[in-house]
Amino acid sequence: MALILIIASFIFLWIISLCKIFLLPRTPFTKHFTLDGRAFRKRNVLLVIAHPDDESMFFTPTINFLTSRGHNVQILCLSNGDADGKGNVRKQELFQACVSLKVPMQQVKIVNHPDLQDGFGKAWNHDLMANIIEQEITSHCIDMIITFDKYGVSGHCNHRDVHYGVCRLLHDKSRRDIEVWELVSTNILRKYSGPIDVWLSMFWVMLPSNGTMQCLVNEHSRRSFIAMAQHKSQWVWFRKLFVILSSYTYMNTLRKIE
Repeated sequence: MALILIIASFIFLWIISLCKIFLLPRTPFTKHFTLDGRAFRKRNVLLVIAHPDDESMFFTPTINFLTSRGHNVQILCLSNGDADGKGNVRKQELFQACVSLKVPMQQVKIVNHPDLQDGFGKAWNHDLMANIIEQEITSHCIDMIITFDKYGVSGHCNHRDVHYGVCRLLHDKSRRDIEVWELVSTNILRKYSGPIDVWLSMFWVMLPSNGTMQCLVNEHSRRSFIAMAQHKSQWVWFRKLFVILSSYTYMNTLRKIE
């Protein structure tokens, strides 16, 4: 009986949390991306990721928030995910996933450089990444970058290197004209709590000790599943489970890098 009660309570909390997520964009809480008291309007945003499928597994709440408000989203993927020899396949899968996320193919760039190859234990050149990102900034008049934090959500070394590549650009190249936000990594309990994490995320961003943070909820959660399903070479059972259980399907907490 106690087990049944626990399960029923969990299901109830899951449903209530989903309702909160669906209603949140319509409430005054959504003061997202304010800058010196001014509303965030029509920005040229560059999302920098490591592999094809990162955009679908981790960043769909952010992408959906931006595209639904008419912001210009460019996606820069710093490898073609060729760890298993499927680089060309994964490249096409990324294009298809981005189309399902309302990001046109011409706004997606995939890098295939010998010093930026997918794989654990392969260190990526931070200076090289900074130069590539700077070229994209110049080409598309980018004024905001969004990327991984220093842990990279899953701890993957390529995710972490992307973060340090962006920081190299921000600090060493003195690109203070660019606003940079990082996707906050959470502990494993929060990571796999699905929509339930919305309550803690909302509280977390309101704490002044955490710096400038924003919580973006996924207004079109179904797109996360549709987008990830385009990555057919990666759409195995444990990734299907990940998309269902991951809090990153339902919300993103972004922190501004100063």
